[in-house]
Amino acid sequence: MSWHDGVGLALLALSVLALVPASLLLLQIVAAALGGAARSAPGPQPARAGTLAVLMPAHDEAAGIEPAIRAALAQLLPGDRLLVVADNCGDATAAVARAAGAEVIERHDGARRGKGYALDHGVRWLEAAPPAAVLILDADCIAAPGALQRLAATCLQSGRPAQGLYLMHAPAGARLEMRIAAFAWLVRNKLRPLGAAVLGWPCQLMGTGMAFPWPMLRDAPLASGHLVEDMQLGLDLARAGTAPLFCPAAGVASTFPTDRAGARTQRTRWEHGHLSTLFTVGPRLVGLGLVRGRPGLVAMALDLMVPPLAALVLLLAALCAADAAWWLAFGDPRPFGIAAAALVLVGAAVILAWRREGRALLGGRELLGLPLYVAAKLPMYLRLLGRRQVEWVRTKRDGPGR
Repeated sequence: MSWHDGVGLALLALSVLALVPASLLLLQIVAAALGGAARSAPGPQPARAGTLAVLMPAHDEAAGIEPAIRAALAQLLPGDRLLVVADNCGDATAAVARAAGAEVIERHDGARRGKGYALDHGVRWLEAAPPAAVLILDADCIAAPGALQRLAATCLQSGRPAQGLYLMHAPAGARLEMRIAAFAWLVRNKLRPLGAAVLGWPCQLMGTGMAFPWPMLRDAPLASGHLVEDMQLGLDLARAGTAPLFCPAAGVASTFPTDRAGARTQRTRWEHGHLSTLFTVGPRLVGLGLVRGRPGLVAMALDLMVPPLAALVLLLAALCAADAAWWLAFGDPRPFGIAAAALVLVGAAVILAWRREGRALLGGRELLGLPLYVAAKLPMYLRLLGRRQVEWVRTKRDGPGR
């Protein structure tokens, strides 16, 4: 085979491969648009048997943890508990949490830093009086009324993890860049898992607003500094046959930091972690699901392999440019036609998502700012090649001491 034939086949294969995440994204958005309303309806509050422990890891959250604690305590039943793990804190997080009514333990270990280590420390503490279910809630997240009980009941009844609807809101008067980020978050954390649920597929874990039967979390390998420990845990549990269920009626919410550096750090951590997991775990998990005849595992692995929206658009645009150059140089239009079709599918998914959920965030003309938002993230993705973020870094938030 000549080099010419080899390059042509490689471009054709890459273009065909690009159709997979593009098609899956559109399928999920269409399914959410057609059947998502019924799935999102709250319905009656399910009954729960057994106690619940809310586990809240916190690192230097003194300025904002109190509202999260009070919203959670208001939903607990007799026998339930809220445990805050004040992890390597240099502020008054522990004192503020105790004053707000939480049970608090402190952890100091400069060598092992990260949310996974804090969670493991909390689980080991709970072993002295184990609950029936554990619900993980971040210290900056406000749980909607009834959300905690709904998640606990769902996980105990099903014997599987239950993931609530975790949204990040743009603050009032937010700049266009942040409102576009909030729209992208809606697509990732609401519409895509909602569409997957309509199709009967499991969902990824999102890091907060997630409940587990006690034995499952007790035995989970939590103690790590993995950037997306939640995603990795969900994949491990899916591999073991207990993939997470999506509960869109149980909402938890936080707000994007207005500090640009903090927002950039947050996005870098999430997206570098996702892309690293996509490349290292996704293909193996697809193969495992096919070999074992487990379509749910295959669906979850394919969902993992849909990159963040901006990354997907950048990859497709770069592929279209390379395919167009190949077409002009050698007269073969096939790779370009396939890659362009994938880009059109993504565009259709974005427009449909905006019509269903995004119009409150973005006006029609503002939607035209999406290409600039995507282009602005190129340096972050390039850093993945040479200066990938490999350890947990706390997000800088707004206000004094945050």
